[in-house]
Amino acid sequence: MKLDGQKCLVAYSGVLTLGVIAALLAGFTGTRGNPRFDTVTVQRINVVEPDGTLRMVISNTRRIPGIIVKGHEYPDFTNRKASDTAGALFFDAEGTESGGLTFGGRKDAEGNISRWGHLSFDGYDQDQLFAIDALDYGSVKGATIKTWDTPDWPIQDYLDLLVDIEGLPEDERQRRIDAFNADHPAGVARMTVGNVSFPADEAQDQSLLQFNDARGNRRLGAAVEGADGDPALRFYEADGSTMIEELPH
Repeated sequence: MKLDGQKCLVAYSGVLTLGVIAALLAGFTGTRGNPRFDTVTVQRINVVEPDGTLRMVISNTRRIPGIIVKGHEYPDFTNRKASDTAGALFFDAEGTESGGLTFGGRKDAEGNISRWGHLSFDGYDQDQLFAIDALDYGSVKGATIKTWDTPDWPIQDYLDLLVDIEGLPEDERQRRIDAFNADHPAGVARMTVGNVSFPADEAQDQSLLQFNDARGNRRLGAAVEGADGDPALRFYEADGSTMIEELPH
């Protein structure tokens, strides 16, 4: 009789467990695979394709990834985790980072302000083609829109180099980087539009529009400058260093 009672208790416990599991599963699948929640609190969300290819990451500072190329994550060469970066990173169909919306900001113990935001889109296997940036460092405030021509070589060549030279003496590391740069032309800034202000010195305030040639040399610029907002249109020599003509208002 005692043995039969234990069997009944075990059977009852098993049925109860299965019932709880079924109820939990029903809570997740009862809406055809689209569960709804009032609030979700997480440190990181990965959005993936059915085959697991990463397409977007929404993350806090501690869990934001390093640069990912074709599914391979490189060390945090850009120092994202230490720079108070959080936000969303975008990835193409090959699992390669292709831009992002990131932001950060705080006031330190000495009262120094740092606040910034960044939205960018990258070329294929390369760095930024387009970016919007905003910053507020207390003594300097500004916002810009920039575009670039990106080179044809794959950015993973440079990332692989950084991995390869880790641990080498600084002079050897720099020699290897210089040799790489000699054979791998950098991206070229083509257009900048934006403003920068210095609350402590209005004479340095400037709103500008600048166009560069295919070599990155500035050729044409328009600006509104200083406390009085004086406008100017400027033309530059082919090397970008010498102004040909200035047309003030």
